[in-house]
Amino acid sequence: MAFRYEREGEALGVLLVGVASLLVWALSSCSPPGGVPGSGYAPSAPLDGSGELNSAAPRAQSEAKPAEERPGLATGFGKQLRDEWHRKSFVRDSPKPKGTDVIYYNDREGVNAMTGYRYKTEALQTAAGEMEEWGIKGSFGYLPAYKSGRKRFVVGSAGSDYSLVVKNRCRSHVEVVLSVDGLDVIDGRSASFSKRGYIIAPGDTLEVKGWRTGWDSVARFEFSDVGGSYANQRHGNARNVGVVGLAVFGEEGVDPWKWMPRELDTRHTATPFAQAP
Repeated sequence: MAFRYEREGEALGVLLVGVASLLVWALSSCSPPGGVPGSGYAPSAPLDGSGELNSAAPRAQSEAKPAEERPGLATGFGKQLRDEWHRKSFVRDSPKPKGTDVIYYNDREGVNAMTGYRYKTEALQTAAGEMEEWGIKGSFGYLPAYKSGRKRFVVGSAGSDYSLVVKNRCRSHVEVVLSVDGLDVIDGRSASFSKRGYIIAPGDTLEVKGWRTGWDSVARFEFSDVGGSYANQRHGNARNVGVVGLAVFGEEGVDPWKWMPRELDTRHTATPFAQAP
């Protein structure tokens, strides 16, 4: 009889442990996935179509892997800003972009070290066969831009915000995929041509002010040191800081180069009484 009571006691103990484990699991499962701490944003659908919830917020400093002691600028995760984004239907004519472009950025000392002979150039430059015109804008206008060889450089300053500005020069819609420090500006993960981007209507200008954290919000692009960069704080990898990328995709069934500004200028300047050759 004593043996029977002992076995029943053991069974009751196992049952209680099991119930406690289930309660702990249930409570932990109620925590909202993804989102930005303090923002109230916890998306119910992925922003990038990857099947995973987007979590654009950096990890806590204690959780981030330490970056190498590197000089110069990178891009951090700035203050939250209201910025609505309305997705539009767009079918690409090819998985390969019509064209790509790159802008390198650093503080003035860093740009001086990275370049030999350089000359100041316009802040907005054409790209992708002149389909687009783009540049980097600071809080008080476009940032100083330089050319050195075939590369383009922009000078920033630590702690200041910036935006990416892209103007569509085509008479058709285009899709642009943008990256900062090797990361996609929409989902905050590794940049790729396969990611979906922003759709720009003919003649319109797009200003991307930060890392997208929701359908109606972004975290400002902010120049930071390498250790404080979003790439390091979120992913523990600061290898590709200091570079901004642009990829432009055309729309299926549309010739994006038709009626480009050059052709329009040629027609506008046609001479009605040209001299014979």
